Amino acid sequence: MPDALEFIQKRRSIRKYQPGAEVSDEQVDVLLRAAMAAPSASNQQAWAYIVIRDRDLLEEAMEVHPYASMLRTATLAILVCGDLTRAHHEGMWIQDCSAATQNILLAAANIGLGTCWCGVHPRPERVEGLRKVFGVPDGITPFALISVGVPAEEKPPADYYDAERVHHETW
Repeated sequence: MPDALEFIQKRRSIRKYQPGAEVSDEQVDVLLRAAMAAPSASNQQAWAYIVIRDRDLLEEAMEVHPYASMLRTATLAILVCGDLTRAHHEGMWIQDCSAATQNILLAAANIGLGTCWCGVHPRPERVEGLRKVFGVPDGITPFALISVGVPAEEKPPADYYDAERVHHETW
């Protein structure tokens, strides 16, 4: 198996973190650089990020997002947002933010951190709730909330390949 595929299959959703374990500013910088290296429609880079370390804000985020309880032990979270003021191809910001989010997850795994992608968009109650918690201005849409921390659990590589789902030339 190629090294890249092995690496990708090792990336898993981590929901348990070592409480109090540090994630350095340099590590966060690696994650954000990876995010901003993602492809984007017409290279518009229609994204923005909020790095959240404040425990009170993380608690508020858990109240808004029903599946974000892992933030309780995560060191921080990154809120990936779509910057609609930069998005000139309707709806393509969603793909841009998806690629950026995946890059964060892969970069984190590469440097020994655990992450979990908590979907926000298109759920209006999550979008508006997190907009309020983090003071997100109009023209910016919360897209995904990513928990980040030092893993307190290990998961085996995932191989979900299913040849039945692959079609060649036509359906």
